[in-house]
Amino acid sequence: MICERRHREKMDKSTVVGKCRNHFWCVIFSSIFLWFFLFYFHSSALISSKNVVRSLHNEYSIAEPNSIGFTETSKRINSTENREEPITGDGIKVENQRKNSESPNHSRITGNETKSSNKGIISGEEKQELSEGNESENEPPVSETEERGDLIHEQTITERRTEPVGDDSDVEIRDQPSVIRGSKPTSDEEEEEERISDQAELETGEGKGEPVSNRNNSDMENGFEPVNRTRSKPSSVPADIQSPVNRQPEIENRPKPRSDQCSGQYVYVHPLPRRFNDDILKECRRISLWTDMCRFITNKGLGPPIGNSKGVFSNTGWYATNQFTLDVLFYNRMKQYKCLTNNSSMASAIFVPFYAGFDISRYLFGFNTTVRDSTSLALIKWLTEKPEWKVLGGRDHFLVSGRITWDFRRLTDEDSDWGNKLMLLNEAKNMTMLVIESSPWHRNDIGIPYPTYFHPSRDIEVFQWQNRMRRSKKRYLFSFAGGPRPNLPGSIRGQIMEQCQASRRKCKLLGCYNKSNKCDNPGNVMKLFQSSVFCLQPPGDSYTRRSAFDSILAGCIPVFFHPGSAYVQYIWHLPKNYTTYSVLISEDEVREGKVNIEKRLSRIPKEQVRAMREQVIRLIPRVIYADPRSRLETLEDAFDLAVQGVIRRVDRVRKAIIDGVDPDAGYKEANSWKYNLFGTEVENEWDHFFAKPIRSISY
Repeated sequence: MICERRHREKMDKSTVVGKCRNHFWCVIFSSIFLWFFLFYFHSSALISSKNVVRSLHNEYSIAEPNSIGFTETSKRINSTENREEPITGDGIKVENQRKNSESPNHSRITGNETKSSNKGIISGEEKQELSEGNESENEPPVSETEERGDLIHEQTITERRTEPVGDDSDVEIRDQPSVIRGSKPTSDEEEEEERISDQAELETGEGKGEPVSNRNNSDMENGFEPVNRTRSKPSSVPADIQSPVNRQPEIENRPKPRSDQCSGQYVYVHPLPRRFNDDILKECRRISLWTDMCRFITNKGLGPPIGNSKGVFSNTGWYATNQFTLDVLFYNRMKQYKCLTNNSSMASAIFVPFYAGFDISRYLFGFNTTVRDSTSLALIKWLTEKPEWKVLGGRDHFLVSGRITWDFRRLTDEDSDWGNKLMLLNEAKNMTMLVIESSPWHRNDIGIPYPTYFHPSRDIEVFQWQNRMRRSKKRYLFSFAGGPRPNLPGSIRGQIMEQCQASRRKCKLLGCYNKSNKCDNPGNVMKLFQSSVFCLQPPGDSYTRRSAFDSILAGCIPVFFHPGSAYVQYIWHLPKNYTTYSVLISEDEVREGKVNIEKRLSRIPKEQVRAMREQVIRLIPRVIYADPRSRLETLEDAFDLAVQGVIRRVDRVRKAIIDGVDPDAGYKEANSWKYNLFGTEVENEWDHFFAKPIRSISY
């Protein structure tokens, strides 16, 4: 019994001790868990409260450095990640709402009110989180107004503007002082009125679908020099141009978006009545007395395709193009121009699609001067009534004709005199006239290449032809394709043909007489030039010849006898250093029998001949007109260079007008050939070639 009682007491004691031990460890673990829980909850609440305060700091920071509460300007926030709700600060979401740049977003907090148009608003859950964070630190809850009042001291925050940056997925939030065009801030009402005024300016004169720049940008950003409105030179500007102060806004503020690849290259095409172009083509049988021009205006002015039965041409891109069809060919190429615009105020140049060459061709023989001038006078009347003309007095307009300048420069009103007087009209003198032969003594016409037989539609066709011309074998030292001009005083063609016939081993002659059609066959001409190192190009009825461009196309070095045949004509298409691609032999030496053409050409070193021939082949893309039904990818053809030349010319005129200077001043018009080529009027070795304007033209 005693043993049993002691054993029971021992067991009860151990049980009590075990219970006490278990209870002790439970208390310890419970205390540790409770302490950890309180520490974690306290830290979370503290972090949440700090995040809210930091978010409010970022959200409502003051732009002025002397504002109470913060001394740093708020930073620009860019949403660079592709997410639906950009985050500002540490947890406050900003709604991704877009407003147009012409609608400024105002955000002002005063007293107990909050106004926001394009900014995040604290949600109810976030307000609750803020309240819980304050309570967790055993502090009395702070009202929303009091907390924001502590942060900004009830100061009015600066205007917040949201502007699109980059693509549509980017948003930029920027803090800016509400100061416009001055150093003093304006009130909300004044700012809103000015914004509406600026928007009205933007909406006037906008193009149909073309990008335009903000007219609040500087003149330099729009591509123009700033206008000095205190100049004392406006009297030197021609009367037909609006003064730099009072002219229309297109001159000074013509929009040129910086991101637009066509900026500064736009061309506006006048919608002329059909009587000036399409209706003329309907009378195609009247255009020429000796040639059926109806077949040559087919294929957009290229004429019928040429077969390659003799292997002279490549398989594609060759047409029997007439040398006088540039009117329609150029207009159809213009329809493929990549920088056309329907907004004339954006245009760097304005194209007039008048078929001037076809028009005068109808009336050259058997019509009096009244009939010959009628269409040209009607065109000028139509143009001068248009607002586009009044901006620069027509100095940004250009016209293309597939005939030589002398067809449009009739000096008298006698019916026996040649051509019409289109280029002598006062209004037309302001325009740029592109013709296949220009006048060396007049400033308003520029020469561009005659059409050739090659009109590629792809770059590869040009490259393949160039490589073929590099491999072609030259059987003859020089050649000539043409006929004599016995009735033309001073012509050297007869002597050239005699020298060629005397050098039969070195020279090949293709005689073109009235009853012979050998030169009318493209295959005969191109085959001759492909087999010759040099191709003779003497003047004919006038200074220039289509044959010069046929020879370049065939990789044959042209030999000129007058600088007016090419050097002073095609200044946008041929190198100014004429010795790199051609040979000049004075026609005076040939006429006086002082030069032997064969010996002169034979003395040129072979290395120089090889370099000249390569330069000629490189010029091929610059003297051909691509197929108007397509567009070359990387190469620039004769059309592209012509348009670029016109735009540069108009830009110089526009700048002169803005500067208050007469654009026609600077040199005598009779020295146009010298100024265009050399940029100076000093005495030149070619002066005797241009001592007297050419008038003895035989047709």
